[in-house]
Order: sequence, then structure tokens, then C-alpha cells
Amino acid sequence: MRTFAAAAALAFVGLLAAPVPAYADGAWVEVNPSSIQAGYRVGIRGSCQENLNDAIAKSDAFGEVKMAPEHGFVVAAVTVPAKTRPGDYKVNLSCKNGSSATTTMYVLGMDHPSKGPATGGGGTARDATTPLAVTGAGVAAVVAGLGLLVLRRRRT
Repeated sequence: MRTFAAAAALAFVGLLAAPVPAYADGAWVEVNPSSIQAGYRVGIRGSCQENLNDAIAKSDAFGEVKMAPEHGFVVAAVTVPAKTRPGDYKVNLSCKNGSSATTTMYVLGMDHPSKGPATGGGGTARDATTPLAVTGAGVAAVVAGLGLLVLRRRRT
């Protein structure tokens, strides 16, 4: 029973994450990914029924982009400008035949890290003469010296 519940929950989450095309007048449009961070590229795919002519996609998030016919769809790719504020943005598809469709794209408000975290990969060590290295070498030398001294005393 637990396995079924887990599978059902995963299927539901998968449905939420998948881009959902919006249909109107026989036309539809989808943005993939539908949630994006400003400064990244999204793909736009749609259908204008015949898909033989160019179409236009407009949004306050990226402006206007020309969509060209490709493999039975009208497609385009556009970068969401880095200055775009987080929020929900409508993406409108306008076809040459007069049909149109609208979907929603979500711009996320996440900060870009300036550099990776300090994970102890040696980035904090200045050089081989740090106090810890000198102390460790000194302790090892003293232990080795005492060991030799003890061995010599036992032999005599």
C-alpha cells in the first residue's frame, strides 16, 4: 500500500512540474521550463493549426519573439533578461490565421552564488608551513626520536 501511495505522489508531482500547453481556438502554446530564473533561456513551442507560417510570442518577461515553423510546430528560444523581476508572466501566441493562445511563465527570485562553498578542498591552506603542518611534523619527529632512544636503551 505504501508503494502505491508513493508512486501516486510521485506521479502527481511529475504532473505539476511538466509544462502544460494552453489551448484556445485550436491553437496552443507552452514554455519550457515554465519556471525559470531571470537571465536564463526558455523554449517556446506552440501550434497554429497549420504551422506553415511564422507566429509571434509576446510577454512582459522577454518582449516579442518571432516563432518559426519546425517539425510540425512553431518554435522559438529566448533569454529572459537578468533584470526581469520575479513573478507570473503571461506568454501570448499570435498566429497568422488569427488564432491565439496564452500560457503562464514563472520567473523565480533566486540569488546567484558568487562562488562555490568552501568545502575543505585545500582552498584554505596558505602554504606548507602553516602552524598545523609545522606542529604535526615536529610531533612526528619527537615521537620518532623517542622511539629510537627507547630502542637503543633496550639493546644495551
